[in-house]
Amino acid sequence: MLRTIVQAGVVTVLNLRSIGQRLGASAASALGVAGVVAVFVAVLSIGEGFRATMVATGAPDAAVVFRGGTDTEMNSVLGLEQTRIIADAAGVRRGAEGPLASAELFVVVDVAKRSSGTVANVPLRGVQPAALAVHDRVRVVEGRKFETGRNEIIVGVGAAQQFRGLNLGARLRWGENEWTVVGIFESGGTIAESELWCDAGVLQPAYRRGASFQSVHVRLDSPDAFSRFKDALTSDPRLDVRVIRESEYWEEQSRMLRAVIRNLGGLVAMLMGIGAVFGALNTMYSAVAARTREIATLRALGFGGTAVVASVLVESLLLALVGGTLGGSIAFLLFNGYQTSTMNWQSFSQVAFAFRVTPALMVQGIGYSILMGLLGGMFPAIRAARLPIATALREL
Repeated sequence: MLRTIVQAGVVTVLNLRSIGQRLGASAASALGVAGVVAVFVAVLSIGEGFRATMVATGAPDAAVVFRGGTDTEMNSVLGLEQTRIIADAAGVRRGAEGPLASAELFVVVDVAKRSSGTVANVPLRGVQPAALAVHDRVRVVEGRKFETGRNEIIVGVGAAQQFRGLNLGARLRWGENEWTVVGIFESGGTIAESELWCDAGVLQPAYRRGASFQSVHVRLDSPDAFSRFKDALTSDPRLDVRVIRESEYWEEQSRMLRAVIRNLGGLVAMLMGIGAVFGALNTMYSAVAARTREIATLRALGFGGTAVVASVLVESLLLALVGGTLGGSIAFLLFNGYQTSTMNWQSFSQVAFAFRVTPALMVQGIGYSILMGLLGGMFPAIRAARLPIATALREL
């Protein structure tokens, strides 16, 4: 066993020293793998960025309440009396001005994207006065907060960056109202930064919603108060509601898009990977052909076939590893933090977010490159080990 390892090491060193003589083919193989890994990591970073935005929105001591049997705010309807019962339930934190609960509704409004000019659906959310205490990461960074009872909106920084006409002082007509942008807010990278906020009492008549809402967002006394809060609502005969932790709700909202991106990214990477494997095969077959006499000589001197196989595989894996590391680095430099927006198919509205190239994605990309290197080197390695010694030596 030790003898085989030593032989493999010797042959591998000889292989690596000869890479300079095959630099063009070796570089092409590594760059092919780099391209596949760069695309693979970049596509999956979309899903990671979207997930990070959605998950960041949830707080451990916050909950959301919808009508029973619904999965999203879009499909929910709650009456005014129901929202009051929810706000007064056990477990809801109290502040100086009452329960930290905000009955909310939202509509989607048409706004043009800055990049393409195409019209997109952007959420316009109506909130109650306690909203800034419930969503405690929201901070107005330009202008001021909207005033209760007035046709004023504040715009999330993500929406302001991605869509046209949302600058301070802009006047926009949606529903039956003309709205004025009075502030820009940020919220620590949460989904709220993709939204426009206004007074719920003004939004309701603008879209003829009467006294209805779609959800109630509450702040709890503590994360442990969730069970007490949920039990109080689900056991109340006046209510038919679904109660969920805010973090779990936003995690649910990211699943569909993440699944689509994972499947798309996997398909693209597989198709491109096939091409990269054929490139690696061509490179390694050429390497074996160029070193036929050398391999035959080593075999004649007593080097085993296992050592030859190992040396060819190591070279192929090394080229793939270099390519994978290069591709992951390219994806990180070009795409990490890149701002964009996409449709959340569960609410049919745009979400602004940033691509996120995580260490886990880099590891996945490099792992995929190693797989391509293994497949690309396997058959040439077997061919090298099976070279007839007598025939190969005649080429000397």
